[in-house]
Amino acid sequence: MIEVEAPRIAEKALAGQFVILRTDGRGERIPLTIAGTDKKRGAVAVIFQVVGGTTMALNEKRAGDTLADFVGPLGNPTEIAGVKKAIVVGGGVGCAIALPVARRLKEAGAAVHSVIGFRSSEFVILSEEFRAFSDSFALTTDDGSLGEKGNVCIPLRRLLEGETFDAVYAIGPLVMMKFVAAATEPYHVKTIVSMDPIMIDGTGMCGCCRVRVGGEMKFACVDGPDFDAHLIDFDEAIARNRAYLPFEAQARERHCNLYKKEVN
Repeated sequence: MIEVEAPRIAEKALAGQFVILRTDGRGERIPLTIAGTDKKRGAVAVIFQVVGGTTMALNEKRAGDTLADFVGPLGNPTEIAGVKKAIVVGGGVGCAIALPVARRLKEAGAAVHSVIGFRSSEFVILSEEFRAFSDSFALTTDDGSLGEKGNVCIPLRRLLEGETFDAVYAIGPLVMMKFVAAATEPYHVKTIVSMDPIMIDGTGMCGCCRVRVGGEMKFACVDGPDFDAHLIDFDEAIARNRAYLPFEAQARERHCNLYKKEVN
């Protein structure tokens, strides 16, 4: 997690919105969801996973350093009007996006039931923060090293079988959101997911963040990032997100080699 001094963004940002940043003048533009704001200090928090060259560079930033760009808030805030009882599902680093949604729902007076899942205990984040905003809370890990063994759909189905909910909000890996959508569909409960496709400009001009929703092409940056989970073509979205994996691997290698030279 890093905090960035950005008073105008902190003043306007709502749960579900994101920023686009560059670490330096030659860096790529990457979207990161706003994990929290502090209006008094003018600070915006983002939580990220170190997976590529840019997030590696971002992870090396220290207090007092600067970013070349930090643009936002972008996208539409998560819609919570009329929701009195909801399930919020977070997977992995997606919990950084799900937590502001849970917080906003709770502050609006809704009953919030949270389910978060991770690969193993070493990847668990924000569990205590979720507990603070939840009427009920469940944690799962794939290997059973913490909480219940299995994926988020296990406690999710238990909740759906026992009670009626106005909405389910799910944020995490595409595969996780696909299975959450399949789990909720038989119960006919509105299910909203936050999509994070490949994105460049964040204003709808480049077209890179297209997502097929209900047979129509939408842009996640301006039409989303939230969409009806039961209308999304997840298979297409997963295939598109994997398109640049070889280039990401090359970027990691370049960054590691550059770092080694600087150290030596």
